[in-house]
Amino acid sequence: MYRRLLSFAVALLILPAVALAHGPTRQKTAESIVIDAPPAKVWAVLGNFADMSWHPRVAMTDAPKGNEKGSVRTLGYKTGGLMEEELSRIDPDKMRLSTFIGHTNIDVIPATNYSSNIAVKPVDGGAKSEVSWSAAFYRGYPNNDPPAELNDEAAVKGVNAYIMEGLEGLKQAVEAGS
Repeated sequence: MYRRLLSFAVALLILPAVALAHGPTRQKTAESIVIDAPPAKVWAVLGNFADMSWHPRVAMTDAPKGNEKGSVRTLGYKTGGLMEEELSRIDPDKMRLSTFIGHTNIDVIPATNYSSNIAVKPVDGGAKSEVSWSAAFYRGYPNNDPPAELNDEAAVKGVNAYIMEGLEGLKQAVEAGS
């Protein structure tokens, strides 16, 4: 009986330390926008993995393998720096694509292990499109006690800003081409 009580007491002392020792929690966010153009027109811009010029932060895109699954595009940013994004999945019939960035540029997105899903759906009988962009990621500082600019809150805020700027840029690019 004494051994059980001792084991229980030790477990109570160790469990809080174990709970604090785990790393960051995966964060998620999702945003969407309605674009005044039919889905095929939106997909013609969004579905070209070799061109992300519609995103206001992107200065250049290089994707030698184009829309091939596994293709890696190098993104150059207007503020400087590069990031490589892999095309994990693309389905032109469903107008969906998924990407992954293993090594993010935390000056652009204060997050790590970033993956996203973007889809185009018809609204208003197909006269307009809704583009939804969801992402899952970890904060920019993977260890305990992150600095404020790389904590969970900063990661969610930064990724949301990146996504919304991208959606608004896509809307402008597509609607201007109408």
